[in-house]
Amino acid sequence: MDLRSWLPRAVPEWRRVLSLSLSFWMQFAGVAVLLLPELRYRQTGQDYDPNIAWWLGMLLLIAGLVGRVFQQGVSIWKEWLRIVAVAALCLALAVMLATPSPAAPLAPAKAATEAETLDIAVPFIAKEEGERLVAYRDAVGVPTIGFGHTAGVYMGMVITHQQALDMLRQDAAAHRSGLHRYFVPATIFTRLPPTRDAAYTSTAFNVGVAGIGKSTATRRLNAGDIVGGCQALTWFDKAGKRVLRGLFERRQREKKLCMIGAS
Repeated sequence: MDLRSWLPRAVPEWRRVLSLSLSFWMQFAGVAVLLLPELRYRQTGQDYDPNIAWWLGMLLLIAGLVGRVFQQGVSIWKEWLRIVAVAALCLALAVMLATPSPAAPLAPAKAATEAETLDIAVPFIAKEEGERLVAYRDAVGVPTIGFGHTAGVYMGMVITHQQALDMLRQDAAAHRSGLHRYFVPATIFTRLPPTRDAAYTSTAFNVGVAGIGKSTATRRLNAGDIVGGCQALTWFDKAGKRVLRGLFERRQREKKLCMIGAS
């Protein structure tokens, strides 16, 4: 039996029914793509790339709206023009938001002192890392205590909150000092106020000094592109080539700290 000849007889308005059904399921799928990753994260703690989820959800919702226009069959070209105009506006806004603005010229300033930076970096990192006052083994089996301190730690070791903060300050200072070897003098003296210094130190504390020192974030900052450098810090949000929600959110907070005074 020829399906093309049988379907119109069985369902006289099959085109309209099919269009309406596809439109509904496209919109349903778009909402599901936006919501299900959030529900999965709350239930299991497993992450999903929020950028992929957002763009895929938007595409499905737009496809559903286009299907509705076809289904209505009224002023089709006028509706298409509206859809194209809205899509072009959304794309233009997305490109504008994703493109770093040119670095603004900065007046010469004195370099941030270690104390000024650590006064910002230590509480910031402490909040991000979480505190353990009893020694434990990390993911690779290394005895760890406080806010990720490993030097001289042994199983059964117990410390106070103040000792944990002192250890963190010592570790943060070492990461800052190591990272500064990758900065050119112009960066240290004109582009690195305590807040931005703390943001880079926090990322280095989490990723490693060499990882940040040799990164695009540091190269851009050394070249005078402050906004681009702060944006590049957010690229360190993956583990095993997959975006992790916790890292994604931490990098956004570090970027916000980095951007203070950038404009």
